[in-house]
This record gives sequence, C-alpha cells and structure tokens, in this order.
Amino acid sequence: MRTHRRLLTVTGLAAAALATAGLNTSAFAATTLTSGHVDVLDAEWDGADLHLHVHDEESESEYEPVDVTLSVPAAAKVANPGFGFLGSGSQIWLLPDTEAEADAAGVLFPGISTEHLTTGVFANNNVTYRLVSATRNGAVTEDFSIYAGSGSRWFDSNTATTSFKSRTFAVATHNHANWAFEEAGTYQLTFRVQGTVGGVTEAATETYTVVVSS
Repeated sequence: MRTHRRLLTVTGLAAAALATAGLNTSAFAATTLTSGHVDVLDAEWDGADLHLHVHDEESESEYEPVDVTLSVPAAAKVANPGFGFLGSGSQIWLLPDTEAEADAAGVLFPGISTEHLTTGVFANNNVTYRLVSATRNGAVTEDFSIYAGSGSRWFDSNTATTSFKSRTFAVATHNHANWAFEEAGTYQLTFRVQGTVGGVTEAATETYTVVVSS
C-alpha cells in the first residue's frame, strides 16, 4: 500500500497559524513541480469526505493543490496538431499523454487518478471530474484543454460550448491525456470531483496554478 506524505498540508497549517498570529506568511512559497509523473487530479476518500490532492509519483509525496505551482516551460512548445479546438496559433504548449514523450521534453506527465478510491463505495463505481472554471492572467480563458489520442476532447475551457466540461472515470483507475495551453501566462484551473455514497452526493473542489512560460 502506498504511504502518503502530506508535506505541504502541514506547511499550510503552519502558514495559517502564522497568519492568525499576524505574521508574514510569504516565506511559505509554493512548491513548483516541473517534470516527472504527477497526478494533478488525485481523488481520495477518507471514509467521510472526498479530497483532491496533487500526487508526485517521483517522490511519492502528496500536496494540497493550493501549495503547488505546476510549471510548463518553453520546452513544452510543439507544433499545433491542427485540431480546431486548439486555436489558430502555430504552436501550443503540451504536457503529453505518454511518459516517454514527457521525459524526452523534460516536462510534466500529468495524470487524473481515482486509484485511491476503492470499489463498492461510490455508486456505479465511478466519480465525475468537472472543469469548473479556467482563467489566464486573471481573465476567463479559452486557451486550455485536455484531450486524448487524435483529438478526443476530455475537457475544454472554451466558454462558447457547455460540452467537454465534465468526464466520468471508474474508481481504482489511472488516466492520462494531453494537457494543452494555447498561450503563455498564469492559469488558474478549478476542478471538482463528485460521486455518490449511500445516496448522498460527495464532492471536493480545488484550484490549481499552472505557469506557462514563453
């Protein structure tokens, strides 16, 4: 069984305590993850509540999303594959859906995980992830999407459509797709995970910071 080290959960509590005491909490800088296998959307159930964490598979460390910055370097730029939802720019920033490609580029290999949710707890043995909102540099953005294979969209921040905002995953699974950004900037991506336990809807919502460098 995997042992989780909630490193920045503790840090967050310490920062909160200092804030309560009226002290400067700026020393508690966010951890920046730049490469390797990272489950960005990692759902867990503690028997009473759903939680979302960021799980770094490389170090077997687990973080609160608020304490993490996900870095997408200029090295992530690739030719735009030409899918209509990726806009008209010649290049996009891509976190690929295979570990080999991610390692070769030196970028993150992002996952969407339900592997810590056991069968027999959630109705139909599945949960749903929803992209609640997406901003770039503080403004609503249409420049973020997640897609699989040859352009099969999972999530899309395009506000012109209500589609591609949610996707259901079976519990106890590990999922990877391409994370695409059409412009450089600081993205705030809010995701919600939801499932039904004993007829009651359980959910957790977190916001993730992604910095895409030009």
